[in-house]
Amino acid sequence: MNKPIITVENLGKAYRLGQQEEQYPTFRDALVGMAKAPLRRFRHLSGGGNDELFWAVKDVSFDIKRGEVVGLIGRNGAGKSTLLKILSRITEPTSGRAVLRGRVASLLEVGTGFHPELSGRENIYLNGSILGMKKVEIDRKFDEIVAFAEVEQFLDTPVKRYSSGMYVRLAFAVAAHLEPEILIVDEVLAVGDAQFQKKCLGKMQEVSTGEGRTVLFVSHNMSAVTELCQRALMFRDGQLVNSGPTANVVDEYLQCGSSDLKHYFEPKIDEDREASLLSAAVHDSSGDSVAVVRFGEPWSVTSSWEVRRPLPLASASLRIFDLSGRLILVSNTVGLPTAFFESPGRRDVTCSFPINVLRPGQYFLTIGLWVRGRGAIDEHERCISFHVSDLPHDPEYTYTAAGNPAAVAPSDWSFRNNTEPALTGGV
Repeated sequence: MNKPIITVENLGKAYRLGQQEEQYPTFRDALVGMAKAPLRRFRHLSGGGNDELFWAVKDVSFDIKRGEVVGLIGRNGAGKSTLLKILSRITEPTSGRAVLRGRVASLLEVGTGFHPELSGRENIYLNGSILGMKKVEIDRKFDEIVAFAEVEQFLDTPVKRYSSGMYVRLAFAVAAHLEPEILIVDEVLAVGDAQFQKKCLGKMQEVSTGEGRTVLFVSHNMSAVTELCQRALMFRDGQLVNSGPTANVVDEYLQCGSSDLKHYFEPKIDEDREASLLSAAVHDSSGDSVAVVRFGEPWSVTSSWEVRRPLPLASASLRIFDLSGRLILVSNTVGLPTAFFESPGRRDVTCSFPINVLRPGQYFLTIGLWVRGRGAIDEHERCISFHVSDLPHDPEYTYTAAGNPAAVAPSDWSFRNNTEPALTGGV
């Protein structure tokens, strides 16, 4: 009987609150860190120190067969990304074990996997070497990787100069084409445009069905998970709470997600972050905080941020999903004045839609603050829910929209703090 390609038994990962996980900027530092790992593990298990333990992953067990495509779903902070870091050997578990019987290629946060000082060409060969491939094997795949990533013009440029979209395109192309037995992909694909996301999903389907490779896929796009994955694992508070056919698990996730969301959101503040979301709300044309907005009328979303350290390349972002998890609309402040986040203080950011073209139904908002080349500083998935009503003020009006479930609308962004006049712009 063939053994599972991935076996996870009673896996756990604990962090001490108030401590940051060590980063290894050089190979020498990584070796020193590995030498210290047994001592750190002993201190964690023996309860040394006074810091409170937080279990990001707790007592998780599952098997994955060779050639399966499995989706990992759950709210932000459910433990999905931590689990993938353990499986990718980026971080070590506190308890339990994970056995992977094959070469692993992983695409996690923007900024991982490549050496920033090396060119795209050099990073392709470096990643292939890490996977144990010979140069002649990488040569055979090289042109295909470059064509898929669409970075021919910048191939000999250091990747630290790449935009986040270019970086992700090349990182995915490398991970998918260098023939690992196990491909691990996190929500990082959301950085790419819609066309490239579709291209990536097609490639993942190809490597699983056509080449028999195993794929672990984390996404908040339930349509993509349902289309791509035969099985899904649902996580909540670091624990595996459901495993089974994708449609069944996704249904439970959506039901759980819609029951505890609201049109006004105040998250628990993490003061260790460079910036944190303080609150967010949906407003109607009168400026009132509401749970229902009317089709055809103006509406807006205001988010308040506490900026603790200068973030010169930061941009606020807003994503709207429908009830099935499909990404409907994206708006951000990329290209608008970035000086707004360059100094500490409280910042109120409003994204206004002059006309509501969303079809009647329920929607969810993901609100975040991103820094170019680094990814999300603070992001809250599906943190707000609201309904679009099909009852305009005009009693003679009949709603007859057809076609796509929603449409992308132009939006205006405005920024305000205590000392500066409002800055405005449109995306």
